[in-house]
Amino acid sequence: MTTRTLHLNAFLMGVGHHEAAWRHPRVDPSRALDVAHYVELGRIAERGRLDSVFFADGLAVGPNVRRNTQAVFEPITLLTAIAGATSHVGLIATASTSYNEPYTLARAFASLDRISGGRAGWNIVTSGTDAEAANFGLDKVRAHADRYGRATEFLDVALALWDSWEADAIQLDTASGVFADATKVHRADHVGEHFRVAGPLNVPGSPQGRPLLVQAGSSESGKVFAARYAEAVFTAQRTLAEGQAFYSDLKGRLAAYGRRPEDLAVLPGIVPFIAPTTQEARALEQEFTDLISPDYALRQLSGMLGLDLTDHPLDAPLPPIPPVDSIEGNKSRYQLVRDLAEGENLTVRELIARLGGGRGHRTFAGTPDEVADEIQTWFEQGAADGFNVMPPYLPGGLDVFVDTVVPILQDRGLFRREYGGTTLRENLGLAPHVNRYATEPTEAAVRTAG
Repeated sequence: MTTRTLHLNAFLMGVGHHEAAWRHPRVDPSRALDVAHYVELGRIAERGRLDSVFFADGLAVGPNVRRNTQAVFEPITLLTAIAGATSHVGLIATASTSYNEPYTLARAFASLDRISGGRAGWNIVTSGTDAEAANFGLDKVRAHADRYGRATEFLDVALALWDSWEADAIQLDTASGVFADATKVHRADHVGEHFRVAGPLNVPGSPQGRPLLVQAGSSESGKVFAARYAEAVFTAQRTLAEGQAFYSDLKGRLAAYGRRPEDLAVLPGIVPFIAPTTQEARALEQEFTDLISPDYALRQLSGMLGLDLTDHPLDAPLPPIPPVDSIEGNKSRYQLVRDLAEGENLTVRELIARLGGGRGHRTFAGTPDEVADEIQTWFEQGAADGFNVMPPYLPGGLDVFVDTVVPILQDRGLFRREYGGTTLRENLGLAPHVNRYATEPTEAAVRTAG
């Protein structure tokens, strides 16, 4: 019987996940604009034998550019630069089904997958803000159900395009002049409600067959979508009980789609403040909290809740907010923020302090052993298959996690000391992708089986 092992992804954002990271003396804010910074982060993650690095993305400038901005580089382009400087770590980019076309996005991810030797992954999102909609000719964001309907068809088209080249389609027979076996290159011929796509894709497949599919929504629609398609899920739960409930719910949905629990890795986010003592770790966290700009945080919170809170008193509770079923934006994050504020009777000032590190993801301050204990508890008690590690400041926060927490997890037999394969799917321990037209598995499948 194969021993279950922990999975760790590095979720990277600018110079750190804490919204005030760019102001802290441990950080050089100019590095957010330097591709060499992100290449260094990829190398640090690979040094720690992490499964992957991941970049979120949005299609509009952040809520208050005077104070901060959340993203600078388009992530597929950025990960292509990191691919050339690394050899094993996975490369996961966020891309929206709301404002892309299946052919162009499938081609971009297939290109990253081939360039990296089979290490690409796609974090599938539907874009839930009015600011993004305004950049694509719309007055407001599409209805939640409509976004997921388009996303489902979008992904079906992308999957067909990625399967359009069988693994052995390319012949490169110079003597006979045959570049590819045309009988193994297939059209998609898709005609649906949202898209008409002929195919085939003009990029052949990679050693892992197609990019890994990742999903990051916890609404009911998001969980249905994840159970059908996702191979990894990035999620946000703040307590062990919440994590266990989400994990059990999502894993229990897989059988309806002919899938096994091990076909999907559940990776909650954790924002770790790490120091030699607990007191020092908590003091470090407070240093970042003290640097929060309230006007920026209020714009962030306004965007999460779909309410204008910019003039709301900081030391008052939130005003009454509608139930989650009445909103069309990010439903899971909306519910998380509402539950946090109402469940703990927080003032707005207290709420923005709690959200400053990771926008609702679990923030934990402690020693390397305490962080490792927290990860192990969630992993062994049915709340996670691993974690989406969100360093509050970069590169130092990733460095200290890799150099102090990872060795403890390795010594406890929970985490690898060396990569077990060359593709992202192999390193996540997932079954190899089998092309819908194939009668034999890909080379990656043979290596995994062996």
